[in-house]
Amino acid sequence: MSKTVTIVRNVLEANERRAAKLAEYFAQNKILCLNLMSSPGAGKTSLLERTLTDLKGEFKMAVIEGDLQTDNDARRVAATGAQAVQVNTEGGCHLDGSMIEDAISVLDMTGLDILFIENVGNLVCPAEFNLGEDHKVSILSVAEGDDKPEKYPLMFHISSVMLLNKTDLLPYVDFSLEVAAAHARKLNKDIKIFPVACRTGTGLEPWYDWLRQARAAKK
Repeated sequence: MSKTVTIVRNVLEANERRAAKLAEYFAQNKILCLNLMSSPGAGKTSLLERTLTDLKGEFKMAVIEGDLQTDNDARRVAATGAQAVQVNTEGGCHLDGSMIEDAISVLDMTGLDILFIENVGNLVCPAEFNLGEDHKVSILSVAEGDDKPEKYPLMFHISSVMLLNKTDLLPYVDFSLEVAAAHARKLNKDIKIFPVACRTGTGLEPWYDWLRQARAAKK
């Protein structure tokens, strides 16, 4: 058991060193970096498609896509006109600092305003690995249940923002926006919560305003 604990600690410490270097790079180049995390199917890619399309006149943006296999999401993102690079983890449940270093080496980072990292769909592992980001953003769809912040506390405890997605499905599911928000705020009193529906575009403007403010803070 002691050997296992040592190995895990060494992996996390090595990642923290890479994350610190990435954070320094993003700060020096005034790039807002956001780590998007959620379970599979919560709507990370749909959120990105909407955001990249609606804000392309304001910001130069790029996306690092993390998945176990395929480049499906990277192709969807690239269709908006934004830069996208796919990282396949080949079974790994999260992205880490070395993967982000490799990804930014093939992106044109010149003059970039916002870098989105779409992490692997998972409510546990991605929360444990820093990527040098300025903010972690969690996405929870109303189809998943309003108890998810309570059941998976770390992700929501460390997130600056929680987007409650697919609110257009609220008439058809057993989900309380108030209960989900209460669970999240119990873990993190400062978390910003935005109910949205990426399919229809409902509620996205407050999210865009938060992005504008976060980007302005990097200048």
